[in-house]
Amino acid sequence: MSYVEEMFDLSGTRVVITGGAGAIAGAFAETLLQAGAAVALWGHRQSTIDEAVQRIRGLLPDAKDRLVGLQADTGADAAVKAALAATEKVLGPPNLLVNGVGGNRGKSAFVDTDMETFEFVLKLNLVAGLMIPTKVFAAYWIERKIQGSIINVTSMASYVPLSGVWAYGAAKAGVLNLTQAAAKEFAPHGIRVNAIAPGFVIGKQNRALLIDEKTGELTDRGKAIIAHTPFGRFSEASELAGALLFLASDKASGFVTGVSLPVDGGYLIHNI
Repeated sequence: MSYVEEMFDLSGTRVVITGGAGAIAGAFAETLLQAGAAVALWGHRQSTIDEAVQRIRGLLPDAKDRLVGLQADTGADAAVKAALAATEKVLGPPNLLVNGVGGNRGKSAFVDTDMETFEFVLKLNLVAGLMIPTKVFAAYWIERKIQGSIINVTSMASYVPLSGVWAYGAAKAGVLNLTQAAAKEFAPHGIRVNAIAPGFVIGKQNRALLIDEKTGELTDRGKAIIAHTPFGRFSEASELAGALLFLASDKASGFVTGVSLPVDGGYLIHNI
């Protein structure tokens, strides 16, 4: 095994990825499997998680025995504990949690915000997307003296507000804050907490917001994002692989905790 292979070899790493049916979660799973990890994809609906598992097994047949899909509602403590126990039976004790649950619903002026939707998006990204899985896994690791690692998904909105998506921005700012706070809380137990901040990756949830479905042209929102991005394009989910491997590898980033690593094509650079 070469130096680089040894640095990023994840054999013996057992990963849970929540929100496992999403595009970014799928790309994460492919990356970690190719690095030797065993992966449990968790999803809210068994049907969609089964589809994701089948797709990835088709791409990576040699890794099919290291990939499982489980139904889990990460917004409920009991469901997370049950899925964690089920994962342990199949793969062994997980030692890496990737919090991939998240998303947005709609766009509006601030004064027109629907509070039911606001609370839904806030809970989706901050409660189901971080708080409940993190506290369940951290308690599990601390009790068993496992030096685990958590990778959250922050956003450009964690740093710079995006107009019209008030709950999403507030939640993702909270994800950044809690990533830092949890990193300090869990460091004495050898548990690392970091995050990846993707640039704008076109997926099922944001496609209509960025691309006009009738013409295939960029919407005004899409044009504004491209104009704000020095690389002048959207990101591919596969471009997150390097950042993910770095943060997942104890050899590469064992002394790194509390950081959020932007992979954004320079979006956060704003100067005149």
